[in-house]
Amino acid sequence: MAGGRRRRHHFSKIHAFTCGKASLEQDEHSLIGGPGFSRKVYCNDAERAMSSIYNYGDNYVRTTKYTLATFLPKSLFEQFRRVANFYFLVVAVLSFSPVAPYSAVSNVIPLLVVVAATMAKEFIEDFQRKKQDIEMNNRKVKVHGGGGVFDYSKWRDLRVGDIVKVEKDEYFPADLILLASNYDDSICYVDTMNLDGETNLKLKQALEGTSNLLEDSSFRDFKAVIRCEDPNANLYSFVGSLEVGEDQQFPLSPQQLLLRDSKLKNTDFIYGVVIFTGHDTKVMQNSTEPPSKRSKIEKRMDKVIYCLFFVLILVSFIGSIFFGIWTKQDMKNGRMKRWYLRPDDTEVFYDPDRAVLAAILHFLTALMLYGYFIPISLYVSIEVVKVLQSIFINQDLNMYYEETDKPAHARTSNLNEELGQVDTILSDKTGTLTCNSMEFIKCSIGGVAYGRGFTEVERALSKRKDSYFGRKLKDENAAKAAKSKSKIKGFNFMDERIMNGNWVRQPNANVIQNFIKVLAVCHTAIPEVDEATGNISYEAESPDEAAFVVAAREFGFEFYERTNAAISVHELDLESNVKSERSYNLLNVLEFTSARKRMSVIVRDYNGKLLLLSKGADSIMFELLAKNGREFEEQTKYHINEYADSGLRTLILAYRELDEEEYNQFNKELTDAKNLVSADQEQIVEDILQNIEKDLILLGATAVEDKLQDGVPECIDKLAQAGIKLWVLTGDKMETAINIGYACSLLRQGMKQIVINSDTPENKLLEKMEDKSASEAAIKASVVRQITEAKALLSSSDNNSEALALIIDGKSLAHALEDDVKNLFLELAIGCASVICCRSSPKQKALVTRLVKMRPGSTTLAIGDGANDVGMLQEADIGIGISGVEGMQAVMSSDIAIAQFRFLERLLLVHGHWCYRRISSMICYFFYKNITFGFTLFFYEMYTSFSGQPAYNDWFMSFYNVFFTSLPVIALGVFDQDVSSKLCLKFPLLYQEGVQNVLFSWKRISGWALNGVASSAIIFFFCIRAMEHQSFREGGEVADLQILGTTLYTCVVWVVNCQMALSITYFTYIQHIFIWGSIFMWYIFLMAYGAIDPSISTTAYNVFIEACAPSPSYWVVTFLVLVAALLPYFAYSTIQLRFFPVYHQMIQWIRKDGQVNDPEFCDMVRQRSIRHTTVGFTARLEASRRFEASRRSEISLVPLDGKSGDNQ
Repeated sequence: MAGGRRRRHHFSKIHAFTCGKASLEQDEHSLIGGPGFSRKVYCNDAERAMSSIYNYGDNYVRTTKYTLATFLPKSLFEQFRRVANFYFLVVAVLSFSPVAPYSAVSNVIPLLVVVAATMAKEFIEDFQRKKQDIEMNNRKVKVHGGGGVFDYSKWRDLRVGDIVKVEKDEYFPADLILLASNYDDSICYVDTMNLDGETNLKLKQALEGTSNLLEDSSFRDFKAVIRCEDPNANLYSFVGSLEVGEDQQFPLSPQQLLLRDSKLKNTDFIYGVVIFTGHDTKVMQNSTEPPSKRSKIEKRMDKVIYCLFFVLILVSFIGSIFFGIWTKQDMKNGRMKRWYLRPDDTEVFYDPDRAVLAAILHFLTALMLYGYFIPISLYVSIEVVKVLQSIFINQDLNMYYEETDKPAHARTSNLNEELGQVDTILSDKTGTLTCNSMEFIKCSIGGVAYGRGFTEVERALSKRKDSYFGRKLKDENAAKAAKSKSKIKGFNFMDERIMNGNWVRQPNANVIQNFIKVLAVCHTAIPEVDEATGNISYEAESPDEAAFVVAAREFGFEFYERTNAAISVHELDLESNVKSERSYNLLNVLEFTSARKRMSVIVRDYNGKLLLLSKGADSIMFELLAKNGREFEEQTKYHINEYADSGLRTLILAYRELDEEEYNQFNKELTDAKNLVSADQEQIVEDILQNIEKDLILLGATAVEDKLQDGVPECIDKLAQAGIKLWVLTGDKMETAINIGYACSLLRQGMKQIVINSDTPENKLLEKMEDKSASEAAIKASVVRQITEAKALLSSSDNNSEALALIIDGKSLAHALEDDVKNLFLELAIGCASVICCRSSPKQKALVTRLVKMRPGSTTLAIGDGANDVGMLQEADIGIGISGVEGMQAVMSSDIAIAQFRFLERLLLVHGHWCYRRISSMICYFFYKNITFGFTLFFYEMYTSFSGQPAYNDWFMSFYNVFFTSLPVIALGVFDQDVSSKLCLKFPLLYQEGVQNVLFSWKRISGWALNGVASSAIIFFFCIRAMEHQSFREGGEVADLQILGTTLYTCVVWVVNCQMALSITYFTYIQHIFIWGSIFMWYIFLMAYGAIDPSISTTAYNVFIEACAPSPSYWVVTFLVLVAALLPYFAYSTIQLRFFPVYHQMIQWIRKDGQVNDPEFCDMVRQRSIRHTTVGFTARLEASRRFEASRRSEISLVPLDGKSGDNQ
């Protein structure tokens, strides 16, 4: 049963802009029923809806990639899109033909294992999404089942036209049209944070025609028809009409639309009718498939595989030519050259008369035989490793944020190694570098500045030479105030002159009283009382507004209740100094918009006075002041400039008294304008508001701080030392962004700032030109000229190593991103130490990211926390979402989520470096071991005149990549580390190995490939020469093919696994188990497989027990081959380590060779890790030292008598 509504007020009459009534534009609503506007909904009439021709989908939502029916075909298609897997599929098919050099089963099973493992991973990931879908679709909501009774039903069972009842703090199950609300005047408050990332509550209001449906029983006989637009992705528009009965028709607007996944707040319950379900809802229409991102290493790996395919085809072609030539020469003058092949009585494969055809068939055989050049288990091994690496990232306690109970979360494992190659970070400011938590810290009232606290920017500015804030911080009391911290959220104000009611004794107490009154009354916040403690918290449209209400409370004006007609305040009386309850009748709310840049309320106070209370941006408010209201203007402007220098956000507070006649005239005009049906209705309303918001009396200014997150300056400094550039893309004005730049040490004293700004007097005159295209061209020419001049300055600064900072505003950026200018802009930006883009729109953020990503070899990382950062996150190579207070849309669009910006330091410098090194080494080793194995086959083919006979048993070849060499390489990819996490952070330049791709360069890949060729040559020719003419058994028998193949294979397994042991720099017991266990597994397999019936084990039958194990030659050859094969790598690595060490090897010396106690060596290595022409507080301190040194040298050149050296 629904509770009744309180005394009815007409809330729509209070707000200046249309609140509950649709702003009906005839040209839009005339489209209803036509193309794109054909939807017809029968409300609360299931029978009619079922019998109609309109058959809309249900409310089931599926986000999975597969269904039960499509999993097998789609997953198989995904697997065999990879060229390597497709090759093995073709080979598996050909293995059933006579040209196959081995049995079909031994070839098919490894392919099945690899494909099945990858498909299992896909299934598990998709099943996780399926469970989330099940949880979502099985949520419950109250639905009208008939007879005025509402029962719980699952979300998935909702149908278009159903009437639902949603209660406080519940999510809307589908897109609804608001019919009624228990809140006054049928309004409700909606939290849309999941949709647009905005924390402010949205106001919705039902139509007057349905607002009387206040009880469950009211819907017993309710019937209506809605005609509206078809499903679309626009969140902020809606066109439709509601027909109740035969003659009542009401226009519908976005004001009545409640979107799925938004939440009901501050309202006990609402009734709504389902208008869009399932995938027709606007949130699902907006959901897009995330862009497919692949790391640069994976792309290069594909190229390496193509190279291996080329080698495979080349050696097959060469072998086939020689085979054809030798086959043709087998019969000469009736004599058989290779008599054992019986060329006189043979099939086509060895027929000298058909040598060309035999060569072609041999080519197919060779393509299958040399397929071991291609690592069949490479892809699945990399996927397993990346998943395990992601688990380590998720479980890193150093990236766990206890305050919000949020660990790091790698949402995709495809880009782990890309974290180690980032060269440019593009960061949002608010909520990413800053906390998105506003604190009231200072104010100016009546020309007097109040507030003794110090901001992060002031502390940063105090480090600048001759800084005013530096001198202030030297004051002992001020220093204490700077260190102290208020425990009240949103309030960090310290000044005994107006705290604790002391303001009543100030000379300007009357002005202070009015100032606090504006803070307490001029807002749209809603109080929430904790019934257990009695404490009041506030839901506000913005963090700033909440901070103002909290400040008013701390000053003695506690806002505690709001109705649609009044605001109630516990107010400290100026005369009696006692708190009393005061009520202000709320007559009108003149809302804040981006165009107006101000908000006002008109109230009638407890004395019957009509007051207009206003707050807004200084650029607007000073123009609205009366001549007699400018008493404190100059002092206030001075304070505002000080606050801006401190990185604070400022607003001007003012008021005026209204007379009854003036107000009545205004209210009549406003009411008529709101009811006007016209395309320019909003402009008419705006003109009326301007007529009342004038002749204001200045009270003062507020200053709130958007605080830096903990550890941001330190993190930026470490990233700068690692050679990573940071670009800040923010929507804030230039002054604020510059001050945050100083706080973060992106900017420093002495750094030359290149400012490209379109907001100049010349450009303002150009904007007033009638010919808009000519004015735009002139402004663009101005921007191009500034960029060109800046490039010239950049060239000159390169000669003297001077660091430059580029600062550009949104208008200039729009021209800089045009096709004919963007390359010039990119060259300038890359040459600067730091880049700050101000007033950037979400689209511009994405375009800047795309521009930086276009640079060859560049890897970009974007980091943000809001819905306006989604485009930037998806456009970047890696998107990092901050799980802050601006909703989850950025996190859901990101590749990795972290809770604080400072965790980026460990994510990149530690995990990024490790993952890059592990994946690079792993892939190189994969190619090495397969080239080693493949070339032993090729050399044996050469030895046997390319007969197509494999050197090894079928199952030996099949299990090589799957069992005997796969686990050690996985352990390498998961556990290996060249240096510890502490050393990664101590020597951040180590990160440049990934940026420069040192460990996966073509040079290094070629080196490993040559190592593989050399190892295979040593293994084969050593074994052949050692065993060819020597007796192998006690009876004097020489080694046959089975013994030779087993010995060769044993040597290969030993060499490639011991090569792995030499390559690893960080051993764990898992590596030991996998490396030596793989070798041991080979012997176990050899004995077990050899014991099977000869029809199955074929050439491996008892070969180890009866032939190899008893023979000393087998063990001696294995040992000598192992030493000989590893000796070249060991010699090369020793010489390289001793005489040409790379950076990580020098750091390893510190750890391994006792150099940690050698301060001179440590300092030399550390100095190599510090980049002198970059940003961060390290660079700032270095610049300060250089400045002091130059000044001392100048002083030393001045003679004691004060005369210059030239005059002496």
